[in-house]
Amino acid sequence: MPTECIQTELDLGRSGARKLVGAFDGGAITSNGGVGLLAGADRKLRLAERLAGCFTDHRVADAIKHTLPDLLRQRIFGLALGYEDLIDHDALRFDPALAAVIDKPGGTLAGKSTLNRLEHASKIGRDRHHKLDHDGQAIERLFVDLFLEAHREPPMRIVIDLDATDDPLYGEQEGRHFHGYYDCYCYLPLYVFCGRHLLAAKLRSSANDAADGATQEAARIVGQIRECWPKTTIVIRADSGFCRDDLMSWCEEHGVQYVLGLAGNERLTARIAPEMKLATRKAKRTGKPARVFGDFRYRTRKSWSAERRVIGKAEFTNGGANPRFIVTNVHAAFGSPRFLYETVYCQRGEMENRLKECQGDLFADRTPTPTMRANQLRLWLSSLAYVLMCAVRRIGLAGTELERATCGTIRLVLLKLGARVTVSVRRVKLAFASSFPKADVFARAARRLCT
Repeated sequence: MPTECIQTELDLGRSGARKLVGAFDGGAITSNGGVGLLAGADRKLRLAERLAGCFTDHRVADAIKHTLPDLLRQRIFGLALGYEDLIDHDALRFDPALAAVIDKPGGTLAGKSTLNRLEHASKIGRDRHHKLDHDGQAIERLFVDLFLEAHREPPMRIVIDLDATDDPLYGEQEGRHFHGYYDCYCYLPLYVFCGRHLLAAKLRSSANDAADGATQEAARIVGQIRECWPKTTIVIRADSGFCRDDLMSWCEEHGVQYVLGLAGNERLTARIAPEMKLATRKAKRTGKPARVFGDFRYRTRKSWSAERRVIGKAEFTNGGANPRFIVTNVHAAFGSPRFLYETVYCQRGEMENRLKECQGDLFADRTPTPTMRANQLRLWLSSLAYVLMCAVRRIGLAGTELERATCGTIRLVLLKLGARVTVSVRRVKLAFASSFPKADVFARAARRLCT
C-alpha cells in the first residue's frame, strides 16, 4: 500500500540522512514577540490614552467593538513592528502577541477598513462611515508635552533643530507639486527635533519655501517649553534654507539664540579673503587641510532688516578653497567662531539620522491618501511610533549595547522575535527561543518598561 504524504508539508531539502520539511501548523506562534516592550513604553508614557484624548468619537457607544485607544495602539505598534500599510492589518489582526498586549488575548483586532475610517476623519458630517475626528493642535501639543516629561529637571540649554525633507508622491494627492531640487512630485514636511526628541512634524506642499511656517512653529514650541522651563536657554539651529529675516527677527525679539547656515556670495567671500590666504599658506606648508575663522558684522542689501554677526570659515582642502558661513545672535563672549561653527552648527548633521529613522524605519513618507489632512494624520502616527521607539531606547535600553541603536536595529534585534503564545485562565505566556542571543538585554528592558 503506498504511503500517504501530508500535502501541506513543504519540502525544504535534506538534514543529513533525514528529510527536511516544514508546515504552517505550529498554532499560536508570532514573529512579533517583542511587542511587549512597546506596550510597556506605551503605559509609561500613557501615549495611546493621551492621543485618544485628541480625538472625538461619534460612534454609538454600545456598538463599539474596538475602542479608540486600542485602534491607536494597534496602528502605532504596527508601524513600529514594520507594518507600514493598513492592508497589513487584515493579517496582523490575528497576531496572538499583538492581541495580548491590547488586552484581547485569543481574540481578533481591527481590520484595515476600521483603521482606514480612523485615518480618513475629514468626511465627518458627509459620510455615515466616518465617525472619528481629531484635533490637530492638541496632537501638536502632545509631542512637546512628551518631550518635557522626558526630563527629570529643566536643562540649562537646549538646541532645537529645524529641517525640511522630501516626501515623494506617486498619485494625485492634494497639495502635490513638482520640486526642482528633488526632481519629483512630493510634499516638503517640516521636522523639528531636540536631540533625539521629535517636537513637530508638519506636512506642507512642496510649492512653498523650505522655511515656510518655521517661525510660527518655533514660536509655538518655544512658548510651550517656556511655560515649564522659563530659565532654559533655547538655541534654534538650521541650515541656510531657514536663514530668513522673519525667523531671525523673531528670535531676537523673544530672547532666543540662533545659529543658522548662510549661503555664500561674492561680498561674503571678499570679507574672509585675508583668512583664506592664511588657510591656503598653512595647508601648503603642512600638506593637510587648514581652516581659519573670520568674525564680522554683515547685512544683506535688501532681505535683512538689521546688521548681524556672521562667522566665516576660510578652509583650504583637497587643493581648493571651501568657504562656508553661518549667522548668529550669540554674543562673542559666549561663543567663539570656531566653537559656534564646529561644536554647535556642525552637529546639525545628526538630525539627518533622525529623519532617516522617521522615514526609513517608521514609514513617515507613506502618504498615499488623497487629502492633506489624512496624510498629516498618517505622518503624526508614524512620528508617534518614533516617539514610542525612543522611549524604549531611553528607558529600557539605557546602559546597554543598544542604547544608541537606531529604530530599525531595535526592531530587528528586540521586537521581531519568534514566540509561542499560550493563553490560560491566569496568564498569557510568550515562550521565546532558549538560544536568543540578546536575552539579557531584552530582560533588562522588560523589567524597566513593564513592571
